[in-house]
Amino acid sequence: MKKYEFFEHTADVKFKSYGGSLNEVFENCALAVSKIISRDGKIKSKKKKKIEIESDNNESLLYNFIDELLYLLDAEEFVVSKAVVKISKTKLKADIFGDDSQSYENLDHIKAATYSEMYIKEIKKGKWEAQAVVDV
Repeated sequence: MKKYEFFEHTADVKFKSYGGSLNEVFENCALAVSKIISRDGKIKSKKKKKIEIESDNNESLLYNFIDELLYLLDAEEFVVSKAVVKISKTKLKADIFGDDSQSYENLDHIKAATYSEMYIKEIKKGKWEAQAVVDV
């Protein structure tokens, strides 16, 4: 099963991520964000950060998760390579692996996550899909 894929979208980047669980679909969203920022997805996992997020539903949890990944880049100069996610009802805990952004040249900038066309759903038992659009 592919982890994520990108789609044409006017002036923004739209992607879908896939997984065998809700946790895995979020982890693959982090991989997609890493790919957008780095272009080649080859960010090293030299450091680890922990995040916790609480939201009302899965879509707002995903929005806040992507937003937190962008905050780490903008405020702490930390670029994500991968995430290990654990979701319990409306709470997400994650170990975010990555590296200092200064170690990489030509990183692309994501301005913000958006709720435009965002969804998360279990397509069938054991198969999840999420879609997001980010403003670049």
